[in-house]
Amino acid sequence: MSSVTTSTPKDQIKIVLLEGIHPSAEELFRKDGYNNIFTASKSLPQDELEDVLKDARFLGIRSRTQVTAELLEKSPRLSAIGCFCIGTNQVDLVATTKRGIPVFNAPFANTRSVAELVLAEIILLLRGVPAKSAGAHRGEWLKTATNSFETRGKTLGIVGYGHIGTQIGILAEGLGMRVQFFDIEKQLSLGNASPADSYHELLKTSDAVTFHVPETAQTKNMMNKEAFDVLKEGAVLINASRGTVVDIDELAKALESGRVLGTAIDVFPTEPKSNQDEFASKLRGFDNAILTPHIGGSTKEAQVNIGIEVSEKLVKYSNNGSTLSSVNFPEVGLPALIGKHRICHIHHNEPGILAKINDIFSDTGVNISAQYLQTNEHVGYVVTDIDHLSSQQAFDELKLVKGTIRSRILY
Repeated sequence: MSSVTTSTPKDQIKIVLLEGIHPSAEELFRKDGYNNIFTASKSLPQDELEDVLKDARFLGIRSRTQVTAELLEKSPRLSAIGCFCIGTNQVDLVATTKRGIPVFNAPFANTRSVAELVLAEIILLLRGVPAKSAGAHRGEWLKTATNSFETRGKTLGIVGYGHIGTQIGILAEGLGMRVQFFDIEKQLSLGNASPADSYHELLKTSDAVTFHVPETAQTKNMMNKEAFDVLKEGAVLINASRGTVVDIDELAKALESGRVLGTAIDVFPTEPKSNQDEFASKLRGFDNAILTPHIGGSTKEAQVNIGIEVSEKLVKYSNNGSTLSSVNFPEVGLPALIGKHRICHIHHNEPGILAKINDIFSDTGVNISAQYLQTNEHVGYVVTDIDHLSSQQAFDELKLVKGTIRSRILY
């Protein structure tokens, strides 16, 4: 990766990487010249977190660290956040947007890891392996074909047909399963998968149901009492998406009554903060429940790829201002900066600001060689490439434009 000089020397740009992010991330930063890096193997207590972020420019986290509006207030220099995972619900996205802080994640890097785990769990649950294994550990010999099924010819229902859902569908078809899916957005079917007429129709007609949806108001407890009442008798249920998607109390009742043949849950409404804390759940004690500690993406391959994917996005934003694939920010893809100065201006999305910016360039005699603009509901992002001889005066005046959130100059 080529080195790009920024207005702030790279050795002065503090990067904080928490929660045991794979060393591939730190390695990539260092290769690009960023050496002021703080790392921690776990999330930090609130007071320590606030202290370490006081002078940090970039923050990398996984799922445990909560980035709130209050924390952002105490982190005045924070410029961007990388979530080294798929989800971003641990970050206040509205607050970060309003403060001009883009947030990046890794929506692709661990899809295969999650897909393989889910597929393995479907096979084990349909064969009744978890209960038979638990019995064997107690000295019981449960040799029987009762409630033991092949995957071939069974119907898999995928709720949320995105990056992970589509991969699971393709792998399941290789086992001879019929695949159907439900998604609130119209999605292109891959392989022989077909869209279900409705969410409840999918539940009624699937032998295995797996969830791959984000955490939203719509998905909270979407597997509730009403959904369990329409779920096909004897189906198996997998959740490797978000802990709030499945009502655990209702799932426990469905397991106890036998309506659900077996379940595999990788995410929970409340999870321990560390490996030393006790895991508490009503699902403990059910032999036909596979309970895993949020490890869907926890493979060596996935963690290496996530470390590279997210750190590359942060480095690119730091080096040239690119915000492509940010989850909360106007997306601007930018070419390499060669022989020019680049001014990145983030402002409230209000009428007339772009005109004021360009008036400053005109009044200071700046020749604009390229300009890029994108907006969202809250902010606008203008990136302007200009002649280096007059960049400082223009930059100083741009910072005074009413509505400015932050700006920086790259050269």
